[in-house]
Amino acid sequence: MRKSVNPVGRGLDGRDRRRLTQALAQAREARLFRRLQAVLSVAQGRNPVEVAQITGLSRRSVYHLLGRYLHSHHAADLADQPRAGRPPEAPELTRPRILRELRRSPLKLGYRTNVWTVGTLAHRLNERSHCTIGPWALRQRLKQSGLACKRPRYFYSEKAPHVAQKKGGLGAPFAGPATPGGLALRG
Repeated sequence: MRKSVNPVGRGLDGRDRRRLTQALAQAREARLFRRLQAVLSVAQGRNPVEVAQITGLSRRSVYHLLGRYLHSHHAADLADQPRAGRPPEAPELTRPRILRELRRSPLKLGYRTNVWTVGTLAHRLNERSHCTIGPWALRQRLKQSGLACKRPRYFYSEKAPHVAQKKGGLGAPFAGPATPGGLALRG
C-alpha cells in the first residue's frame, strides 16, 4: 500500500511548521539550516524528491532527516551529534611544557638560530619528550594554547648612512630599528 504524501499523513502539522520555522530563524550552522529547510519544505507539502533536488541533499537523506524529526518532533534532533574525531598528536605536550621550551634560548641549545621557529620547536619537543609532533600540528596546538606564531623580522643594529637615499629622498625620516620576532606569547 502506498504511503500518504500530504504532510498530515506523514505526521507533520501546523505546530511542526511553526517549530521548524522558529528553529530555521535561529540556525547559525549551514548544515543545520539545510536540514531544517528540507524538513520544513516537506512539512509545507513538497515532495521529498523535489526537496532533495532543491536542497542538494540525497533523497535518502531527506527521508532519514524526516524520520529523525518525526521520532521526537524536536528540531534539535537534526543538529550534528558530537563525534570523537581524531585523537590529538602528542597529548603529553601541554602548554606549560611548551612554554618551558620557549623560554630557553635555541642558540644555547645548539641550534643555529636565536629565534624559535615552529619547525625548530617541533624538532626540540620531539627530541625532548620522545613523541612525534609535526610543525602543522604544533602550530594548531600553539593556537589553541593562546600563543601566536610570528615570522622573525630582521633589524639593523645601527642606522646606515645611506638609508635616506634608499627610502626615496635625502630628507626621508628613518623609522628606527624593528623589533625581532619569533614565537610570541599572547595572553
